[in-house]
Amino acid sequence: MTERRLPIPAQYLKLGSAAVALFFVGWMAAAVPAVAIPESPAQAPEGALVTRILYVGKRYPEPLPLSLLDKVLTDEGVQGARLAIKENNMTGRLIEQHFELAELIAKSDQDIVPMVQAELAKGQGLIVADLEPSDLLAVSDLPEAKGAVIFNVRSSSDELRQENCRRNVFHIIPNWAMRADALAQYLSWKKWRRWLVVYGTTPGDKEYLAAIRRAAQKFGAKIVDERSYAFDAGSRRTDSGHQQIQTQMPMLTQGAPDYDVIFASDVGEAFGDYLLFRTYEPRPVVGSQGLQAVAWHRSFEQYAGTQLQNRFERQTNRAMTERDFTAWLGVRVVGETVTRTGKNAPADINAYILSKDFEVAGFKGVGLTFRGWDHQMRQPVLLSGPRTLVSISPQEGYLHEKFLTDTLGFDEPETKCRFQK
Repeated sequence: MTERRLPIPAQYLKLGSAAVALFFVGWMAAAVPAVAIPESPAQAPEGALVTRILYVGKRYPEPLPLSLLDKVLTDEGVQGARLAIKENNMTGRLIEQHFELAELIAKSDQDIVPMVQAELAKGQGLIVADLEPSDLLAVSDLPEAKGAVIFNVRSSSDELRQENCRRNVFHIIPNWAMRADALAQYLSWKKWRRWLVVYGTTPGDKEYLAAIRRAAQKFGAKIVDERSYAFDAGSRRTDSGHQQIQTQMPMLTQGAPDYDVIFASDVGEAFGDYLLFRTYEPRPVVGSQGLQAVAWHRSFEQYAGTQLQNRFERQTNRAMTERDFTAWLGVRVVGETVTRTGKNAPADINAYILSKDFEVAGFKGVGLTFRGWDHQMRQPVLLSGPRTLVSISPQEGYLHEKFLTDTLGFDEPETKCRFQK
């Protein structure tokens, strides 16, 4: 896969090499009321085209990380959007454009839908949605949202790209099918085609399990057995916590037919990390833990990824997570479109990002585009261990007549998406 040469707008060339350099950096580069985040320049220059983006989130209850090395984050996602606004303005200030970010974040027990409805009524039609599926669908189905452009940066649900797809929703984050296919391609390349699947009980666990089954059939792997985690993990912070886990994991995995890898579906993070080094047979772990298929990982440094990681760390004093990256990318999609077209109406943005002319840089070596049939962003998927990048899918040898990235997830002949709203 090769990235197309980036055409530099004529206005940059007239401003000299410094402007060209800035162009490349920008391109590569409790409920609270919606409040604009000041950027540099703090105020829009006189006569500038002002584009306002609304970041919508909710403080959903989330499980504590299994490892104490992973700290609880309260600003995940929104920090990526804030960085992208700065980068949009690096380019925008040269061509009389200005970008602003407003943040609307609800408490866990509050209904986010009427809050978004009020913002939509004010004409806020560009939304980066850090929402779970039920809230995302409720927001997208609002009458006021009919003409909006909503970027899903949180949910990997396949149903949102299939039976429950929406015309006004674009998916930045990879779905479960893309993740499972990305791992399946690598496992096939390694000739590790016999999988023992271990899954949890949350809705996300079951969705990923369905994607794993689909990937096995698609790429010729065999699931030798499926086992549900049914133990009480106890407390890892008690003196005997590790002993309970050390006993449970061999019990969970013993007696299975011969297999090459354990494919874990533990989206709820109840047990997956405990599988590593504790299984009955010495086998690698892939899936939701171990070797994972992700949109972004803190170990990624190729294609100038290190520069993005460094800029984010300077802003936040922490590593960029997948949700930070997808929120960053959602804001960058808007910035790229407005920069190219000089238009910021939702209808114009919708039309452009679905056109053959659109692509956005995501530090992955190829221009990223959207699938017309389900509005999923095409993108390479990183395969990463806990500390290092292992590979990137699509793998060599998996071909497609148009886009190699369409070998991941649901291709057009497979889609069940029929845009109704």
